[in-house]
Order: sequence, then structure tokens, then C-alpha cells
Amino acid sequence: MGKVVVTNWVTLDGVMQAPGRPDEDTRDGFGAGGWATPFADPVVGATMGERMSADFAWLFGRRTYEDLLASWNDQGGPFQDALNGTRKYVASADAGTDLRWPNSELLHGDVPAEVAALKRRSEANLVIMGSGVLIASLAAANLIDEYVLMIAPIVVGRGRRLFDEGARASLTLLDCTSTSTGVVIATYST
Repeated sequence: MGKVVVTNWVTLDGVMQAPGRPDEDTRDGFGAGGWATPFADPVVGATMGERMSADFAWLFGRRTYEDLLASWNDQGGPFQDALNGTRKYVASADAGTDLRWPNSELLHGDVPAEVAALKRRSEANLVIMGSGVLIASLAAANLIDEYVLMIAPIVVGRGRRLFDEGARASLTLLDCTSTSTGVVIATYST
């Protein structure tokens, strides 16, 4: 059975909103987008590369799916091939969501139940990037097995957080690596 693995950048104060670009996600007036960019280094790249070389499928919320794939397809390069060539499951409240990228399948309705069924029938891990609303719904249903967090040494003070107020979790540290830029890559099991 596959695992659901969250792989995300977060700040020291838990913000996961818009790590890659200033215009990535400006909801609620968020103006600190692109905060993770100065902290990328070869260790972070190798960690992401390891995750992308294993047998996995992507699991995205609709907003992340549309933004991430548009961004990487515009840039080209190895991430473009990895994103397009890999199976993608996309959770959306809208049954009419148009999935423009190859190898994409819509999850609609009771998404936690659909993800639980995917886990049972798959040997591949389901890897989530971004997708905060999806993460919250799956965490509430106890469907997340691991968190791979790239914790950047920055506090941005506001923004959408990985764990919403009131969320509770007890995690076990599996691995921890630090990078040349002060990022801690921590892998936790639930």
C-alpha cells in the first residue's frame, strides 16, 4: 500500500503560502511570496530529486495543480518532464474542473474516501506539494503518513500555514538534514 507524503517548504512560523514566486499566491493580501527562493541549494535539490525518482504519483488541490504546472511548463527543464510524465490526482470541489495537463485524473466528492481507496490499491506513494486545503482535509481523516518539510530560517509573520489553528498532530522524526543555507529538511511520520 502506498503512503500519502506531504513535501512542502514552510517558514519557521509555519507559513507555506507562496514559497516560489512573489506572484504565486497573493490571497488575503499576502506580499511575501518567493520567500523560499534564497534558501534553495544542492541539498534541497537532491532531496527533491530523490523524491521524484521513486515510484510515486502527485496528489494536488486544483489551485496548486493549475499554478504549479503552468509555472513549470513555462520554465521547461527536468521538472517539466517529471510533472507531465507522472500520474496526477487532482482534488476539486468543481466536478467540471478542466485538467489540461497529461496523466491527470479528477478527484471530486468525498476526496478523503477517494484518497483512502487510492492508497489501498497503489504501491506508489501519493506526494502532495502545496495544496493546503487538501492537506488539512486529509490530515483530519488521518490519511497523511509522512511530512517532508523544508523548514526555511525565515519568519514572514502572516500567511496560510501548514497546520491551521486548532490542528493537532503527534509526529515522529524519521530523518533530519541541514543545508548550507540553514534549511532543515525534516521527515516525520504520523
